[in-house]
Amino acid sequence: MSARALPRLTNSDARKLFMERHGLGETPKGPAKGDDLGAVIDRLGFVQVDSINTVARAHHMILAARRPAYREKNLKPLLEKHRSLFEHWTHDASIIPTEFFPHWQLRFQRDRERLISRWRNWRRDGFEEKFEAVLKQISDHGPVTSGDVGADEERKSGGWWDWHPSKTALEFLWRSGALSVCRRDGFQKVYDLTERVIPDPHRLHLPDPEETIDWACRSALTRLGFGTSGEIAAFWDLITPEEAKQWCARALEAGEIQEVDVTCADGRTARKVFVFPQTLAEIAGLPEPPARIRILSPFDPMLRDRKRAERLFGFHYRIEVFVPEPKRQYGYYVFPVLEGDRIAGRIDMKAFRDEDRLHVRAFWPEQGVRPSKGRLQKLAAELDRIARFAGCSGVTYEQDWLREPAPRTS
Repeated sequence: MSARALPRLTNSDARKLFMERHGLGETPKGPAKGDDLGAVIDRLGFVQVDSINTVARAHHMILAARRPAYREKNLKPLLEKHRSLFEHWTHDASIIPTEFFPHWQLRFQRDRERLISRWRNWRRDGFEEKFEAVLKQISDHGPVTSGDVGADEERKSGGWWDWHPSKTALEFLWRSGALSVCRRDGFQKVYDLTERVIPDPHRLHLPDPEETIDWACRSALTRLGFGTSGEIAAFWDLITPEEAKQWCARALEAGEIQEVDVTCADGRTARKVFVFPQTLAEIAGLPEPPARIRILSPFDPMLRDRKRAERLFGFHYRIEVFVPEPKRQYGYYVFPVLEGDRIAGRIDMKAFRDEDRLHVRAFWPEQGVRPSKGRLQKLAAELDRIARFAGCSGVTYEQDWLREPAPRTS
């Protein structure tokens, strides 16, 4: 007897669900400050922080795509005054709701063991000997930056792998939980003792590993809508793929989750994933994503898993940082352009704030997307919004900014 066929999500329904869970499935509106902004970040789970500031930093663009009223100043009170958000690591440096902090204890423990082993080989010798001195300096004199510690140590310009020992100690103490980022000066992290930064109710709760594994899987699957065990593990990057695999097996046996097939963008390939039964019941009531155009950060959480973005949206995307001319198809740091439930193109643009303008170098429609008058008007309206968000009053364009779709590469 053949195995019973799994329920199947159409590609359209899968996109609708995935976008809704990532805060892009409804008309973007809201004050984008205080509780409303906190709710956006809670819904996403975290917002990735990145230093590149071509238009605005990644975390600001991610939030502005979901709340057009968002301004950069709105985030600081939640991080630095109310402490309802904290900064630490998921798959990368991220801003995370502080109520989740207890589950980072497992990460602190594992990073403490893992980084000691790795950094003994990768970093300059002597960083472990600096732990006590760095902690005492902060305890006695208050928050520090990496430039405030190890004043007598040799500085080199070798990059992230060649930190002086006290900087390595500072970063290690943050990664392992003894220190926390209390604020940023510009983009530079300022560190303080965790007991001074994280409120006691969150700092003093110490869940056991099994509780954290269960939380990590349930909360990830809720925010993804559907996913493989590997995608569930990768969401927070708190637990191992094997731990997520075992959790899925137990939850499946208990009837808490079920397996479904998701139709990929090519219309043929099916992808087996896990989903909560109640999530399937919600799909029929989800609204169609708004037809407006939105420009996303390259690190937008909806697209950060590049392989999943290609399966679900048919969007092949890589940041071409290390691809030299003339082989580079696009600008090295291009922004995905979302229209309705599809990625309609990618745009190369940069804010020249000293010249008060957002400059568009090129826009490449995706294959099958026609640059009609209506579509270009929607794009122009979004570019005007992005310009204001970036602190510029106007938009300028290269003479040949509207390009032909580049052929897809793998």
